Amino acid sequence: MKSTQFVLRTFAMSLLLTGAMAQAATVTGTVTDKTTGKPAAGDTVVLVDVQAGMGEVAKATTDSQGRYSLKEPGSGPYLVRVTHQGAGYFIAAPQGATPADIPVYDVAAKVQGVFVEADVLEVESDNGQLKVTERYFVHNTSSPPTTQWSTHSFQVVLPADAVVNGVAGQRPTGLPTSVKLDPDGPKGHYSFNFPIQPDEGEKDTLFQLSYNVPYSGGKYTFHAQETLPAQNLAVLMPKSMTFTQGSGASFKSVPEDPSIQTFVAKDATPGKAVEFTISGTGSIPREQQGAASGQQPSGGMGAQDSGAADAGTPDNKPGGGLGAPINTPDPLSKYKWWILGALALLLAAAAAFLLRKPAGAPLAGTVALVDVTAPVAAPTPGSRNSALLNALKEELFALESEKISGTLAAEEYTQVKAALETVLRRALKRN
Repeated sequence: MKSTQFVLRTFAMSLLLTGAMAQAATVTGTVTDKTTGKPAAGDTVVLVDVQAGMGEVAKATTDSQGRYSLKEPGSGPYLVRVTHQGAGYFIAAPQGATPADIPVYDVAAKVQGVFVEADVLEVESDNGQLKVTERYFVHNTSSPPTTQWSTHSFQVVLPADAVVNGVAGQRPTGLPTSVKLDPDGPKGHYSFNFPIQPDEGEKDTLFQLSYNVPYSGGKYTFHAQETLPAQNLAVLMPKSMTFTQGSGASFKSVPEDPSIQTFVAKDATPGKAVEFTISGTGSIPREQQGAASGQQPSGGMGAQDSGAADAGTPDNKPGGGLGAPINTPDPLSKYKWWILGALALLLAAAAAFLLRKPAGAPLAGTVALVDVTAPVAAPTPGSRNSALLNALKEELFALESEKISGTLAAEEYTQVKAALETVLRRALKRN
C-alpha cells in the first residue's frame, strides 16, 4: 500500500506543474460545534506550514462567535488546524477570500451509533504465506453528532500469528494516511488511536490493515471476531482457492465478479468468533478486476443501479441483502474499487477527480471512487489550481503525519519530500 501512496503523491504533485501557488494572505473563518449547533468559542486555531515539518507559523483563539484570523507569512501551502476538546480538525487553507470555516464535534470515548457496515478481507497466497488485506468501513451516525476518539477509538482482532505490514486510516472527508496500530490486550488484539468522526453524508471512516499469516501447509482457519456490530463480513479470494465455512455464521456466495470468489455473512455479532477455512493457492487478478470495477456491476445489480457512475461512488445508499436478487444495490459494490482497483485506473480516477472539482469544494476522501467514464467538463484555471493545491496540501499533511507518528520509513519520506520540493520550485518559476 505504501508504494501506491508514493505513486499517488508523486502523481498529484506532478499535476501541480500546470497550476499556480497561492499568495500570502489572511485566513479568516468560523469554527462551529456541530454537536451543539453553536459557535465553538475559546478553541485554539493554528496555521501549519506543511513544507516546514508541520511547524506552527500562526496561532489564534476563536472569539465568542467562533471567529478567528490568521496571517499567512508566505505563499504556503498551509493547513488550518483547530483543537476542540483535545481532538484536532483540519482543512487546507483556502485561496483568495474564501472563508476557512471549520466544523468540529464534541468528543467522547464511546458514542451510540458507531457500527461496521462491512469488514472485507481480501485473501491470496504468497510464497508460503497467506496475504490478507482487511478493510473496515465504519459509520458514526450518532445524534447529536459526536466524534468517538480515545486511545482505543477502534479495536480489531487479528489472527494471533498475524504479522502486520501496513496500517492506514481515512476520515470521512480526508485522504488515506498511515496511522499507528497499538497492541491492546491478548495477542492479536489491537486498537487505533484515530478519530471516528460523524459521517459526512454517505462518507464514513475507513480502517485498513495488511498482514501475513503462515501458510506452509496450504490451509488456514480464521476465527474472525468483530468488536462492533457488523452488517457484513465479506471474504474475497481467487477462483483457484477453496472456502469452507465453519461455526459462528452462515456465508453465502455472491456473484460479485466473474474472476474472483466472494463470500458474505450478515450481521456478525461483536465478540462472537466466525470460523472459516481457506485452502489452495492463487492470486487475485487485479488488472482484470480493476477494469471490471469501472464498469457496471454484474450479478444482477446493474438493472437496479442508476448506472456505472452511481454504482462505484460513496453517494450510493448502503445496506441491502447479498446474494439473492433484491431491490437495493449490493453494499459490496460501493467498496469494489478499494478491493479490486488496478493502479492505472486509480491514477486516472485521481486525475479526473482533481480536474473536475470546483473552486473551494472539499476534497473527497476516496479519489478512486470517481467514475472515470463520465464526461468531465472543462474546468476554469482557477478551479483547477485550487483543487490541485488542496490535493497537495492534503498529501503533504499525510506525509508529515506519517513521519511524526513513525509509520513512514525515512528513505521513503526523503524521496517523496525531494520530489515535492522539485515540483514546488518548478511551479513557482511558472507562476
